[in-house]
Amino acid sequence: MENDWKSRLGVVYSTNPDFQYQTEGQREEETLPPAKQRLIVGIDRRNRGGKQVTLVSGFVGKAEDLKELGRVLKTKLGVGGSAKDGEITIQGDFRDKVVSILQQMGYVAKRGN
Repeated sequence: MENDWKSRLGVVYSTNPDFQYQTEGQREEETLPPAKQRLIVGIDRRNRGGKQVTLVSGFVGKAEDLKELGRVLKTKLGVGGSAKDGEITIQGDFRDKVVSILQQMGYVAKRGN
């Protein structure tokens, strides 16, 4: 990882042989408790070949916690999906069921579009 040149773009060359480039590590946000999460459950049809997906957005926290929440939702609904980039995608239109499951789990969830 020391020779990762993409993270050093824009750095001026140093002639100091003891120079060590310091990178700022991206710090993940701490996961908020379920009662403080504001989740919006909507539907999305764009760029999916006409198929509908339920989209859960607004999650604040670590990627592992997002994937765990996505796994729980997919298991309870018996469908496929994914959890990445701060959003959970569930195949099909399950907005009402997802909102009720999230509220039972203690999340503040509301139905969007």
